Amino acid sequence: MKKILFTHSYFLHFDKKQENIGRPYAPLGTLCAAALMRANGYEVSLFDTMFAQSPDEITHSLKNSSPDFLVIYDDGFNYLTKMCLTNMREAAVRMIELASAFNCKIIISSSDATDHFEKYLQAGADFVLVGEGELTLLELINTITSGANDLYNVPGIVFLDGNNTIKTIKRNVLKELDTLPMAAWDLADMNKYKSTWLKHEGYFSINIATTRGCPFKCNWCAKPIYGNRYNSRSPENVVTELKYLMRTYGFDHVWFCDDIFGLKPGWVQEFAALVNKENLRFRFKIQSRADLLLQPAYVQSLQQAGCDNAWMGAESGSQKILNAMDKGITIEQIHQATNLLKKHNIKPSLFIQFGYLGETKEDIKLTIKMINELLPHEIGISVSYPLPGTGFYEKVKEAMREKTNWTDSGELALMFRNTYAPSFYKQLHRFVHNNYKCRIAVTRLREMISQPGAVSISDIKKALSVFYYMPVTFIDKIKLFTLQNVQA
Repeated sequence: MKKILFTHSYFLHFDKKQENIGRPYAPLGTLCAAALMRANGYEVSLFDTMFAQSPDEITHSLKNSSPDFLVIYDDGFNYLTKMCLTNMREAAVRMIELASAFNCKIIISSSDATDHFEKYLQAGADFVLVGEGELTLLELINTITSGANDLYNVPGIVFLDGNNTIKTIKRNVLKELDTLPMAAWDLADMNKYKSTWLKHEGYFSINIATTRGCPFKCNWCAKPIYGNRYNSRSPENVVTELKYLMRTYGFDHVWFCDDIFGLKPGWVQEFAALVNKENLRFRFKIQSRADLLLQPAYVQSLQQAGCDNAWMGAESGSQKILNAMDKGITIEQIHQATNLLKKHNIKPSLFIQFGYLGETKEDIKLTIKMINELLPHEIGISVSYPLPGTGFYEKVKEAMREKTNWTDSGELALMFRNTYAPSFYKQLHRFVHNNYKCRIAVTRLREMISQPGAVSISDIKKALSVFYYMPVTFIDKIKLFTLQNVQA
């Protein structure tokens, strides 16, 4: 029986922002690929880099397992891997170098490798999987194991043949997701994930994907793995996995890490009915769109199933910027969706993006105004991040600086020349966050004064934080003003 050692290239230790937050999720994409290979007769093991301190630690796993294949298979469901952080690329390259001494075939599957396969081949990888990887991996390893000499006929791979780089035809994405086995959760140390969550948050959250792909056309959003097709697991298949995970690990919360949750008509209603029939009790968060969240039946079913937080890509409070992004939503829809979620006791959270090409001071003001008016549960702020293969990247590549990827997720550097200098956008990030927290504190203070009988300790703490955030926000605003004239 051939042996496969799986790993991935996301090291929590190399991403200090996420390490301090302390909310790690198991490498779902890696576990899915491992499950398929195990179901097809291969012996699989996992070196989970999430809690490792150095890529050199893989040497112990290589010695112990003596694998025929090392598969560095990144989790394509997690936005942190889609960002292609250079810390993680360097870690992947180091693991390739170390594995080269163990006489095993080295196979890479990741967003970054799909975009920059030449870097990984030059580092010593034997094959790069382009796009969705499970079926490609199975066919590739079956072909190698059988001794067949027809690698040119395996769709979705890149490899070197002498001095020639061979890229085979594209593989179609998998449509029938229920045909895949359940992710190999047993390979990961889920107790380590659970203890980390309990230490930082007081509850345990796991990640599940119910779909693959996104049919919408936002021109800044990279889709190198699952593409613009949208394929869905059945509600029954998802609930079966939830029941297993509840029995085995006792989770409290789920992050459904789909790009768009429940887009298929009637899916969420059926899912909610099954969750309640099986008496499953858990909270969950999703990612969705403002226009989708305008459907009362959809939102009501989310509430019935246990959704307590819905993130939507608001991106900007300027319709001009949303149109430039090909976002396909309106500012009015963002407002309406936020209000409908609140009506159904689901916390609305907003992704915000500053620095898109052509954004002006007035556009920034409109975005801040939208945040202040809606006061969502949470906000996630980033700056526009050009990724290869997107329309946005093509627009700004001539204005790109030397740096093309962030080192870690906390860097927040604007990597192309725009209206303002990168230092302005970093300060803007700080100002908007603190201004938002100040507004929340003021709101809690008013509620505490008007309804003193319904005040919790948490409400008091939030209300009193106004005395910190008010002066801090004022100072941040002055700093921001001084940076407006810094040369971009």
